[in-house]
Amino acid sequence: MENLSGYLLFCILTVVGNVSGYPNGQVSSSCISMQPSHGVNAQTSTPPYSIIVQKTNYSAGDNITVTIQGNNIQTFKGFLVRTRTASNDAPIGTFISTDSSAQAISCSSLLDGAASHTSNLAKQKVEVQWLAPQSSEDVQFKVTVVQSRNIFWSSILGPTLKSTRQGGSPNISTTTSSGSLQTQSKPSAADLISRDGCSTSKFCFTSPSGCDPLSDSSCYFMSSAAVDTDGLRIEISGPSTGYMAVGFSDDQKMGSDDIYTCLHDNGRIIIQHSYSTGRSPPTVLTLNNVDNITTSFNNGVIKCSFITRNQISTQQRAFTDMYYIFLAQGPVESGNIRIHSQIPFITASKVNITGFQESSSNSNGRPSAIKAHGALMLISWMTTASIGMLIARYFKEAAKELVGGKAIWFQAHLSLMVLTVITTAIAFIVAFAEVQGWSYNRGAHPVLGCIVMALAVIQPFVAIFRPAPQSKRRPIFYWFHALNAQVIKVLAVATIFLGLQLIDSSSNMWLAKVMGGFVGWEVLMFILLDTDVICKKKEIYQEPEKTIKNEILLLIIYVCGNLAFLIALLVGIGQS
Repeated sequence: MENLSGYLLFCILTVVGNVSGYPNGQVSSSCISMQPSHGVNAQTSTPPYSIIVQKTNYSAGDNITVTIQGNNIQTFKGFLVRTRTASNDAPIGTFISTDSSAQAISCSSLLDGAASHTSNLAKQKVEVQWLAPQSSEDVQFKVTVVQSRNIFWSSILGPTLKSTRQGGSPNISTTTSSGSLQTQSKPSAADLISRDGCSTSKFCFTSPSGCDPLSDSSCYFMSSAAVDTDGLRIEISGPSTGYMAVGFSDDQKMGSDDIYTCLHDNGRIIIQHSYSTGRSPPTVLTLNNVDNITTSFNNGVIKCSFITRNQISTQQRAFTDMYYIFLAQGPVESGNIRIHSQIPFITASKVNITGFQESSSNSNGRPSAIKAHGALMLISWMTTASIGMLIARYFKEAAKELVGGKAIWFQAHLSLMVLTVITTAIAFIVAFAEVQGWSYNRGAHPVLGCIVMALAVIQPFVAIFRPAPQSKRRPIFYWFHALNAQVIKVLAVATIFLGLQLIDSSSNMWLAKVMGGFVGWEVLMFILLDTDVICKKKEIYQEPEKTIKNEILLLIIYVCGNLAFLIALLVGIGQS
């Protein structure tokens, strides 16, 4: 039993260590300080790395390659790069990932305001693209490079880019109905998109509620209004370096939707009309009957305005102006849109796209089914499974009285573990029913989830065919049953960590930190219970009743602590 405890402690601490080290590069919380949370100080010696920038000056909309490489074939495992100006240490401009070893991440309040690694595999060079904003200030790059957990160089200052703009009105790119790119010295109609007229002369859909794209660069906005007798003016605005898209649907699930996309491609914004079928990528349609197109891209915000005279075509092909509205943003690769970066904003009900009303979405909330999936998994592996395993491990003496021919501890263990398998299966089914396929962009989370589900189903079937207590094979069953349970628990904890990272939109990864606290809490309680067992074996306790009281007290404390962590995480999922 002591070996099992040591095994559990080693595995869980390994999981926690890997997560807290952010090997997946999700280090937005460290973006401003540029300091990894490794518990050691940065190196003060000359860094064995170089930061190479493609150009010496920049203009708005420039795509500039930034290279981080080790000198003399020196490798590194992680990195973080962002920009600053002489007057402000806040990030400016946005990054685009063009290397499989790099990814764009949020920095402060700026979407894609920094770039970091995607894994902790050793690399000698990595390249990212920096998309220059409208600014008259010079920009300097700051880089942190991690060689190993205890060896890293922080806030390395790279080259400075001179701005070619000396003040005045920003140049706004405008795409005409013929698709050609023009440059003008005053704001375009797209750049002046605002909430003026919402609820009085046009339909508006915003997130956060009531935001104005004219003054708020973080505002996701869509509006529509009838024009003439057969036209519909659509306005779209939102922070993105790839694309912003609006979809018209008969339901709140993606698929069989009519979609208009404002796509950033090689410094210009183009309009795409497409139709989605099932979970396949949208089919791009010929851009007919669309005119009065104006677009802009400024400080990482895509804006476009146009008039379409096409009938909205959905699966039902209903002759109506009532639809669910989807508003999504995501990356662009080689001129093609990729899966949206976040769950889309969706209206709560069908709306009249030619009417005068306003709908809002305060957050791009996870579908209720996905939240239910997360809640059930937390309940399963933070409460029922944990308590059931603890009872079987430590309470065979304290609860050995027979009820219905079976010991109380066994009945409690059996009931809790059966409940764990049932809730895990329900959560598993709910997720697959909602997604209706495999989530390729969700990393290792669904893979580990499937493994946990398979092992959880195997466990009770093995228990049903366990040998009799007097059988020579009984110890083999016992060790397999216990070891499999520990493996499932460790994998379940790792899966939960990955799942929380997928839905946690906070800058400091609050949900993952709470889960880390829960793991630490479990380790502490197992240490205390193991210490109690050791004391009992060495007959330190003269009265058996005393150790039983200690075990019951620790169980009560353990359950209360688990419930506190569980409630905190459930609230976090509800607000995600």
